[in-house]
Amino acid sequence: MTQQNPDQYLVYGNPIEQSRSPDIHQIFASKSQHNISYKKQLVALDDFSTAVSDFISQGGKGANVTAPFKEQALRLADVLTERASLAGAVNTLTFKEGKIFGDNTDGEGLVQDLLMHGVILKQSRILILGAGGAVRGVLLPMLAQNPDAITIANRTVSKAKDLCQHFSDERLSACSFDETTGQEFDLIINATSASLSGDLPPIPASIITTTMVCYDMVYGKNKTPFLQWAREQGALKVIDGLGMLVGQAAVSFAIWRGVIPDVQPVIDVLRTAIKEG
Repeated sequence: MTQQNPDQYLVYGNPIEQSRSPDIHQIFASKSQHNISYKKQLVALDDFSTAVSDFISQGGKGANVTAPFKEQALRLADVLTERASLAGAVNTLTFKEGKIFGDNTDGEGLVQDLLMHGVILKQSRILILGAGGAVRGVLLPMLAQNPDAITIANRTVSKAKDLCQHFSDERLSACSFDETTGQEFDLIINATSASLSGDLPPIPASIITTTMVCYDMVYGKNKTPFLQWAREQGALKVIDGLGMLVGQAAVSFAIWRGVIPDVQPVIDVLRTAIKEG
């Protein structure tokens, strides 16, 4: 019996060398016995739509999209999910029936990682630090978990207020980092880029409690500065963003292949690879 050619997928970005998506999807495929090929492609900043057209013409089935092309992917899609539309960005493209379908799996990846860690989101009080694209991408799936309230704190409060207006949900509110003083939260999610530069988001230590979970969308070899600091302040649990990375990939894989892959083996493999440098 002849082996069928694998279905073709890839991830677009610029830069792209750092992407772990091919490793993640090949493990998913291997574990679920799906025959796929998944590669990464560096795309010139002005060449995204051409790259997608070429891939479709070669029989490509779908693609992930990373920075800086998520907004271009949104404009390129013929059909958008609600979460992609509200996020204003697309990270998952599916090519079928002569159309381009766009979705955003970042928020669902975050939610699934939190739930996997036993974090209770229903009726919780959540503080999100930052008001950039990463936050916009996760708000709809977070709201779908029925928290009591989500507060968005940002250096420029007007940006956080704009996000609240965009989603027009009464559970959303905006404030400055300083204005978090005296407020009570069950979960803090750091979506600022502070950890990437070794800095801390400027929030008061007094809001960290011994019943609180702190999450950082960034991950690395060691705990991020925010998670190290939160642990020192007595936070109950600290979680980095590796599971979110694998989780959003798992949702993409499920969209394409109709199978929800097990994320834990992939997280374990990546964690070991990161620790070994």
